[in-house]
Amino acid sequence: MADRAQMRKIISILVRNKPGVLSHVAGLVTRRAYNVESIAAGPTEDNSITRITLVVSGDEQVLEQVTKQFRKLIDVIKVDDIPHELAMTGELALITVAFDPSRKSEIMNLVNVLGMSVQSIGLDSITLQVAGSAQRVDTAINGLYPFEIRAMARTGLVALPVTPAGAQ
Repeated sequence: MADRAQMRKIISILVRNKPGVLSHVAGLVTRRAYNVESIAAGPTEDNSITRITLVVSGDEQVLEQVTKQFRKLIDVIKVDDIPHELAMTGELALITVAFDPSRKSEIMNLVNVLGMSVQSIGLDSITLQVAGSAQRVDTAINGLYPFEIRAMARTGLVALPVTPAGAQ
């Protein structure tokens, strides 16, 4: 039997901002054994509503079921599949790298070229921040490997649908 083609899907879920809601979403993902590539949650413009953004992968049949299952959860207000080509996406990464003062100009040049910002400088390490598309974050991280990455945290993808010009 041939392997089914793997696809990626961005799902945006608006939920009531109540204790346990994220746990219910995560529980559904766990019970159904969906492959979650990233999950991010945070308040929206309305503090009573949280947006959860998931990037899931699997075959087409599995991904069709994901959205249907989320819609069944009690505190879910709205579920949207956002096609990659119609998504405005972003993520944030904090990266701590080894810092040798003799290479300060080299690392600061890289920080500027890659659009990062310095968050903290210690005796032997520097913590940097980069935000933007997943590709931009990946590029920054790859550029830092010669400096010994000691720790890293990424938010996961957040996404909103792109509204075409003139659309309401």
